[in-house]
Amino acid sequence: MTIKTKHRKSGYSAQTAMNYIRANEAIYSLSTELEPQQLFEDGKPTGEIGAYKATFVQEGVEPFQVKFEDKVKLPNFLSLIQFDNLQAVEVRYNVYFKADGIKEVK
Repeated sequence: MTIKTKHRKSGYSAQTAMNYIRANEAIYSLSTELEPQQLFEDGKPTGEIGAYKATFVQEGVEPFQVKFEDKVKLPNFLSLIQFDNLQAVEVRYNVYFKADGIKEVK
């Protein structure tokens, strides 16, 4: 018999993102272009763009991708950035991130 965790939530949450990304440390943009993500229907691509991804890095953390539902303007390579509403979800042994937006920090 296994014990299930009582406080683990399914779906995206800001708390899960904070378990992996430190909010008070610098995050840098690695992508110079957004990577479009196609929508799938019945396991086949529809040709429609459903979201966009870009890659970021923080010291001590492997590079990670963040999904944006709307097209965002990416800053220059290695620009210091902040996310608007960064959230994450754990699926099996992977962590997936999404955010509402991004802004360059000067």
